[in-house]
Amino acid sequence: MTSLGLAVLLLLTFPSPTSSCTEKEQSSLLDFLAQLSPGGNGNLNSSRMNGTDCCAWEGITCRGDNTVMGVSLASKGLIGSITSSLANLRLINLNLSHNSLHGSLPMELVLSNTIIVLDVSFNRLAGPLQELQSSNPDRPLQVLKISSNFFTGQFPSTWGATKNLVALNASNNSFTGQIPSSICISSPSFTVLDLCYNKFSGNIPLELGNCSSLRLLKAGHNNLSGALPHELFNATSLEHLYFPNNFLQGVFDGSQVVKVNNLMVLDLGSNGISGKIPNSINQLRKLEELHLENNLMSGEMPPTLGNCSNLRYINLRNNSFSGDLSKVNFTLLDLRIADFSMNYFTGIIPESIYSCSNLVALRLAFNHFHGQLSPRIGNLKSLSFLSLTNNSLTNITNAIQILKSCKNLTTLIMGTNFKGETIPQNGAIDGFENLQVLTIDACPLVGKIPLWLSKLTKLEMLDLSNNHLTGPMPSWINKLQLLFYLDISNNSLAGDIPVALMNMPMIQYQKTTVWLDPKFLELPIYWTPTRQYRMLDAFPILLNLGHNSFTGSIPPEIDQLKMLDVLNFSSNNLSGEIPWQISKVVNLQVLDLSNNQLTGELPSALSKLHFLSIFNVSNNELEGPIPTGAQFDTFSNSSYGGNSNLCGSVLSNHCSSTSGHQTFTSHEHKLRRALVFGFVFGGLAALALLACFLIAKLVYDDHTENLVLLQRQ
Repeated sequence: MTSLGLAVLLLLTFPSPTSSCTEKEQSSLLDFLAQLSPGGNGNLNSSRMNGTDCCAWEGITCRGDNTVMGVSLASKGLIGSITSSLANLRLINLNLSHNSLHGSLPMELVLSNTIIVLDVSFNRLAGPLQELQSSNPDRPLQVLKISSNFFTGQFPSTWGATKNLVALNASNNSFTGQIPSSICISSPSFTVLDLCYNKFSGNIPLELGNCSSLRLLKAGHNNLSGALPHELFNATSLEHLYFPNNFLQGVFDGSQVVKVNNLMVLDLGSNGISGKIPNSINQLRKLEELHLENNLMSGEMPPTLGNCSNLRYINLRNNSFSGDLSKVNFTLLDLRIADFSMNYFTGIIPESIYSCSNLVALRLAFNHFHGQLSPRIGNLKSLSFLSLTNNSLTNITNAIQILKSCKNLTTLIMGTNFKGETIPQNGAIDGFENLQVLTIDACPLVGKIPLWLSKLTKLEMLDLSNNHLTGPMPSWINKLQLLFYLDISNNSLAGDIPVALMNMPMIQYQKTTVWLDPKFLELPIYWTPTRQYRMLDAFPILLNLGHNSFTGSIPPEIDQLKMLDVLNFSSNNLSGEIPWQISKVVNLQVLDLSNNQLTGELPSALSKLHFLSIFNVSNNELEGPIPTGAQFDTFSNSSYGGNSNLCGSVLSNHCSSTSGHQTFTSHEHKLRRALVFGFVFGGLAALALLACFLIAKLVYDDHTENLVLLQRQ
């Protein structure tokens, strides 16, 4: 659309101060409103509005000649269908986006001789779209937004053959088949094409290279295959090129890519593309974002990458890049986010990267970097996310002292480094006032859980698992009032489980979750190879003390941890009975108490844990019937193995018919035993007292008798 055309359109959208729509227009609008449900009409009551001036209705704009030119009812909570009667209006703009409209999209709206902008995105429209039968390619439609609906079938090839079409967004639907090759042949001004999040398959059409005005091309998250066609890079006006999460293959041909010298964003992540980053990459002088993660690329980083002075975001994660990253001079770059993880980079962390003073997130995990952290990392005043895990870094004490000067650091992941070193014990360590996530796992570090951790008042997640830490669980743990994820498993910690652990505010009360920071992480955290998190509050609420040497009993105060999702006390030396209070932790999804010395019966109240999906009490000394009903009918015998005195339908040891009353009968037997012992010992005690009384009486009588005789004499 030309600037003059936009100006005219904007002028036309101003409503006339004195306007009155025609009866026919009012009838068409009332017909549309009549199709809306009473609870989903956005307070646009057709009976109340009948007979009034529709130019004064909310969302309606009129021309100077009192004819309706615009309907804008976005985000009004509309529920119902779209009627073809709206095509009777001489509309320029129709915006019904972000509602709950269902049914099909009337073809009359697409074929309209007046509509320039049609937006029905973010609704529940469904069904296949029909090919346009009209032979008129001069329809005025310039912007068509049908994204985030439930459309299916092949995308009609004739929809892109409109001469005036400038932008088409059909993302987030269920379109199948190939991308139409004629999508912009008849549209010399075609600028924007977004087909992301569909089910398109086949090769990328060569003809897209003929779209001379195309600036944005997005077709990520589909099932596209084959190589990137060389012809595609004839579309030299491209500024944004997105094809992530497909099945593309072939070699990354830098000689073709650099032809698109206006490119600002290149996203080919999560495909099967091989090859190297070419030395000519510096010809993309406008490049701001480079996404090549999760591919099969290899080779060393070209030093010319350091000349891409506009580069803000680079993601090379999970490839086979290698060599010394220090060969790239990052000094000229204004990087904000950089992810070099899961490659084969060697050497020390490049000193020049500390010149990127606006760097917010840096991930160097899973490489072969070695040496100590440089004090220059303190220059990164904006650094919020830092992941160094799985390298060969040394001197954790130095690292902690340096990193505490990064005042904005919220996420610090640096496990599987510092092999066999001692975790810093200096209680005077301060800083880290904004730290929310700290993982120093699998090093393995020695020493005790340090006191300086108690100063991290904003800490929400702490992972010290798979180390050689010793000593007790510190009683100050509940001072970390925002902590909801604690993993100290696979250490050598000992002593009782402190009651303070049962007083963790974030795990006790649902209302405290509002204290969590709801913002997105600068980079996703990959907690497992297949699971990533973009927000902290998406993590489970977890308490993992497994594989240590804790003793004593499970505190009955555990019922205070009402928000807990995962509880793991496995492989310790815990004894005593499983407290029935654990049944009050109703959100539990995982409960693992295996490999301890727990005794007694399984509380039947555990069957109230309706969200439980993993349950393990194997290898203890439990007895009696296992709980039944609800989730407990889904657990196999492996959940109970190594407890020879347990019985139940899923075990080889079936409960006898006399144990039908389960817990009640068992308690009754215990009560009977107690009563019997009480009677026996009580009787014996009574007999003993009686014997003592008789003996004393005999002695007294004998003494009295002798005294009387003596007096008589």
